[in-house]
Amino acid sequence: MRIYHSLLNAAKFRKVFDFGEREVAHWFPGHMAKGLKQMRASLRKVDCIIEIHDARISFLLLNPSFQESLDVRPHILILNKTDLADTSKKQSILKQLDREGVRNVLFTDCLRQRDENVKRVSSIVPLVTELIETGSRFHREEVFILCLLLLAIFLLSGKASKVGGEPGITKAVLTKIQVCERPIIHLLDTPGVLPPRIENIETGMKLALCGTILDHLVGEDVIADYLLFSLNRLERFSYVEKYNLEEPSDDIQHVLKCIAVKLGKTKRVKAITGVGNITVQLPDYSAAAYDFIRAFRKGELGKVMLD
Repeated sequence: MRIYHSLLNAAKFRKVFDFGEREVAHWFPGHMAKGLKQMRASLRKVDCIIEIHDARISFLLLNPSFQESLDVRPHILILNKTDLADTSKKQSILKQLDREGVRNVLFTDCLRQRDENVKRVSSIVPLVTELIETGSRFHREEVFILCLLLLAIFLLSGKASKVGGEPGITKAVLTKIQVCERPIIHLLDTPGVLPPRIENIETGMKLALCGTILDHLVGEDVIADYLLFSLNRLERFSYVEKYNLEEPSDDIQHVLKCIAVKLGKTKRVKAITGVGNITVQLPDYSAAAYDFIRAFRKGELGKVMLD
């Protein structure tokens, strides 16, 4: 019966998200421009580009700054965080990427060390070697050390190279890391990168929702509202049970109030009355929005594909 009411209410949900007059220009971290310049300067020494994306936004392709390099260098796309993504349409995703010219694609969940795909990543050397040997290395024909450039749309934590858990922590191209002896392969790690000009406001919101853009640049209240809009659009109503709502809702204020009550998140506010100032306890909407967003990013609200 609850499912029936959920689907019935879906007709009342927003079909389009109101972005207002928001601009995405200020969402691009200033230090990232310097990093992009360093990366472009390093491309002459690179034999293969390995690009890592969040699988929930699989069609956000490589930064245009590097598109020219893909025409002459092997390219491998790794779609990570598959534990959080709805991969039921994996084959259609691969077909769409193939139409975009992206053919070497690997789905992974790097947090699961026993994941078979992670083992494939650790044995990616034969694929890289084959791609490089079957292509032209141009001015690097006489160099016997292979160099890979790792481009991450989202920052990842790894043993070889430590990066921040929040976007924007790693601010420069790191030094080379040797990852293989036979053949000798160096990995040139980079900070997470974004296009200097995000395609549109909705793409920017998807990136923000997945934690690529610092929350305070967009506003947690806006991110939480877009999250609610996205979950309802995709008919992912697990938030109803998690936060003890009676039914799905399209009202972010109502949802955040329920979350605050569920979690016991309140704040003390002074109120002016006819008999003087008093202190009252009100739901903490900011704390509720923070928990709502973090629950999504940890996969507690179900697997989704935002594209």
